[in-house]
Amino acid sequence: MRNLLTTLWRPLRRSAFVTVPLALYLTGWHTEVIGRVQQAVLATGLLAPTLPDTPPVAEAKVDYSLPLRTLDGRRITLGELRGRVVVLNLWATWCPPCVAEMPSLQRLHEQLQPGTDRISLVLLSVDDNPEKVRKFVARRGFTMPVYTLAGDVPRVFDTQSIPTTFIIAPNGDIVSRHEGMAQYDNPKMLQFLRKLQQQR
Repeated sequence: MRNLLTTLWRPLRRSAFVTVPLALYLTGWHTEVIGRVQQAVLATGLLAPTLPDTPPVAEAKVDYSLPLRTLDGRRITLGELRGRVVVLNLWATWCPPCVAEMPSLQRLHEQLQPGTDRISLVLLSVDDNPEKVRKFVARRGFTMPVYTLAGDVPRVFDTQSIPTTFIIAPNGDIVSRHEGMAQYDNPKMLQFLRKLQQQR
């Protein structure tokens, strides 16, 4: 009996290396599974964005004409947040590293104090389908501000990689750009953003 089970198990074990990834891909769950594994990596705290210890030097000036669409369909531009610190995160629902870092961005959002902090998160999805983004956000229970693109991305935000996160000072200077996933809900990040909001 044991030999029979061993004989039956061998081909099943080999085929699992093909069928499991294929099933995950065909059902669309591959992004979720890979994202969860990457979340575990982020939880170690080893992938925090690099922040300068001294006052940052602008890498570029922001283009406030960036066209955004809220999840309820209202069109705005990034210019509505002029004078605030903006954490602009480019992401997509099909991107596992994006999915992995989003809970940390949600926790960062929850730590902000609307009455005193002049800091705004802008989670900008580059997905083609706004309805897919709405469903993703609703399923995850995210309350942070999520937008979709309502036009072309200005050149200053060009990137070959997502997620990419830009930190914009109140005066419009882009003071940080981070490509790849990171853990954003850490004390150093919050301290950096609050110090930055004091600059004019």
